[in-house]
Amino acid sequence: MVKLNKIYTRTGDDGTTGLAAGPRRLKNDLRIECYGTIDEANAAIGMARLTTSSEPEVDEMLKRIQNDLFDLGADLSTPDTGETLPYEPLRIVAGQVARLESEIDRLNADLEPLRSFVLNGGTPAAAHLHLARTIARRAERAMVALSHTDGETVSPAALEYVNRLSDFLFVAARWLNDRGRGDVLWVPGLTR
Repeated sequence: MVKLNKIYTRTGDDGTTGLAAGPRRLKNDLRIECYGTIDEANAAIGMARLTTSSEPEVDEMLKRIQNDLFDLGADLSTPDTGETLPYEPLRIVAGQVARLESEIDRLNADLEPLRSFVLNGGTPAAAHLHLARTIARRAERAMVALSHTDGETVSPAALEYVNRLSDFLFVAARWLNDRGRGDVLWVPGLTR
């Protein structure tokens, strides 16, 4: 269980932060960037949830995702080094990915197929989710880069989860745009 008694510790004043298992890294380390960007996506989802209370089904999905994103941050902050830890590290699991896929399918069933790209916008909730989607994509790019860095690991389930997350956020944004009827569609060359 997490216990936070004191918010400032001064241990990061030298530009480092501690991973969950203890080692310190520079605050601009790619691993720190990964879970920091996941935190940013979580905050954007929190902003969207300010406007989703009228859609309790989607709001509950987003609430679960916010919790998952803390799990993902914990996963990323505890790299698998092969060392035995005194505790079981929290990892993203296949069931979390499967749940996201199921929720994507559930919402997508109510949508007409797209015939154009969608511009970010529509309802306030949809616009916030589009922003969260772009942040999730940035996190995914950073996680892929980390996974291809010598001496670093990222679990396949974590990569799958973040990839599905941006898909979910896209579909949920469309669903919140009057089941896609309120989508703002791209018109190629419109302003030429």
